[in-house]
Amino acid sequence: MSHDGWPPHFGARVLVLGGIRSGKSEYAESLLSGARSVRYLATALADGGDPAFADRVAAHRERRPRSWITVETYGDPAALVTALGQAAADDMLIVDDLGGWVVNLLDRSDAQVHVSRLAAAVAGCPARVVLVSPEVGLSVVPPSEAGVRFADLMGLTNQAVAAACDAVALVVAGHPVWLTTADGTATGPGFGGPAAPAAGTGLSGPAGTAAGSEPAEGAAPSAIAGGAVTAAAGAAAATTAGAPIAVTLPAATIPSPEVLSPAAAAPKLTAALTESTQALPIVATGLVIQQNMDLPIPDSDARDAARDHLNLLDIPGSGLGRLAEIVLFAAGAQGRAVPLPWQRPRMLLLHGDHEGDVAAGQTPHASALLAAQARRGEGPIGLLAAEHGVSLQIVDTATAEAIEHAPATELDTVDGLLRYGWQLADEAADSGVDLLLLGSCGAGAEATAAAVVSAVTGAEVPGLLNRVVSADGTVDDAAWMLRCAAVRDALHRVRGRVLPAKEMLTELGGPDLAVAAGVILGATARRTPVLLDGPVGVAAGLIARDLGSQSRLWCALADTGRHPTTVLAADVLGLTALTDLNTGLGEGAGALLALPLLRSALTLAASLPALPPLLDEPPAHLQEPEDEPDTDPAVSRADDASVVD
Repeated sequence: MSHDGWPPHFGARVLVLGGIRSGKSEYAESLLSGARSVRYLATALADGGDPAFADRVAAHRERRPRSWITVETYGDPAALVTALGQAAADDMLIVDDLGGWVVNLLDRSDAQVHVSRLAAAVAGCPARVVLVSPEVGLSVVPPSEAGVRFADLMGLTNQAVAAACDAVALVVAGHPVWLTTADGTATGPGFGGPAAPAAGTGLSGPAGTAAGSEPAEGAAPSAIAGGAVTAAAGAAAATTAGAPIAVTLPAATIPSPEVLSPAAAAPKLTAALTESTQALPIVATGLVIQQNMDLPIPDSDARDAARDHLNLLDIPGSGLGRLAEIVLFAAGAQGRAVPLPWQRPRMLLLHGDHEGDVAAGQTPHASALLAAQARRGEGPIGLLAAEHGVSLQIVDTATAEAIEHAPATELDTVDGLLRYGWQLADEAADSGVDLLLLGSCGAGAEATAAAVVSAVTGAEVPGLLNRVVSADGTVDDAAWMLRCAAVRDALHRVRGRVLPAKEMLTELGGPDLAVAAGVILGATARRTPVLLDGPVGVAAGLIARDLGSQSRLWCALADTGRHPTTVLAADVLGLTALTDLNTGLGEGAGALLALPLLRSALTLAASLPALPPLLDEPPAHLQEPEDEPDTDPAVSRADDASVVD
């Protein structure tokens, strides 16, 4: 217990779910009853023309302490996000409830974007916050089109916010059942943890009160202890609420990702639990991502056996050529001399914009359009993913600051971003994914990756940046110069400093590169290969290498696109491009284009017959008969006579 009676493992962000008249709001308020000042973020319009609803709002207001400040956020979905983002570390907030917030999204085409932003704001909120939300399965939903839309969006929102919170409680008839806590343990019946706390323990409200009841006068204060958002909480919340749901999150820590057309696959947790410690899911180990991590390496014996196998294939001419390398790579990853073609690949498309002139010639609107096209199965990445049976997961991250003036992100958030990327790889491995592809579509991501590669290698920035081509096909040299100047100024800002991996992400990389590096590290821990094809992927590979050097051995380069940043970083990582397509369809599209070719190489290696074995001597039916002695009696006597003569 903490000094105020609240268990520290409940964390700083709590989601309280419940049905109609379940007591969820009362219980949520009791969690903050000991606070001197609380900002009550109200999402519903108090005077909306419904007298019954107005009476309920009035009852809520009457119940709250007079010291609480009510902030109306009705009407504009961004108002709640802004209020969470403006909170200070010593603030206490309560949001009541998310149902009113979701109502404002029903007729909006960008509803999922706002859900993503809300989850991001919750995950990144420095204050202690309690959110109240209706559990849609326990509420009355009209059997209309609008009712169905509300139910779908409400469930989506609950899962996204639950993944961003440290703890989740379900209130039924005034009694809370804790579904998950900040340390990943569940505390309700049937959830594998200790029994639900009794009233008066400090878990259900202030001492001496029943769950959901008003706190007794003079009761000991009860406040939420601060704590960082953890991957354990996010994963446990997602597991409690069901399988990962279609949500994309620009959050800095633990959002719930969007998975489009996921392949049906049974989880591989049983296999994972037989792996070494570093191969276990991060939520099961509480692993700290730090320098010199001890991660798995591919099976070198299987790789050598695969080389021998290729040498024995009955293939005329030069055989598989450069594609032989992907067979060896897959053999080491799978631990098989004859590797199998990948059956369940998944692409993680990173959508994270960057402020400042690194994005000169690009706009956040354009990058959002690319991500939206991919979600709909359109554009190069969406079409190719659908064509080749690749599940597509859009990963929206928070916008990075202008690196020419300030760090790209806060150092305190980098650990959460890395863990989020690791968690994405964990979730993929658990769902049966056997190959990850990394793509990127954020404005400014290309120049930011060049900044990281320049900082690592010392290469001149103008030589790392491609010319900027506008949407109409014209070359925008002014934008190119602005990008070069922005990267130059960013490097000048950090000159003379040795930047370890996390500081590199803080100063230059930003949220999207941090998540990408976490994906590579998590995939390495789960022995899952990663296919790269652009500047963001290889820059993240350099960062991941500095945290766990083995990670580069699990990366393959589908194509460089002849981008100078990709070419240089791949050389440093020791990666050889498997194809030379030189396309300009966006990072990730090259890997999708190459994937059928790489699969074909694995199919040939597994299916072609071997050469006949070499024999020390010809088979018996082809051997010349041995000379036998002449047994003709006449000849023998003649020979004898000649000898006598």
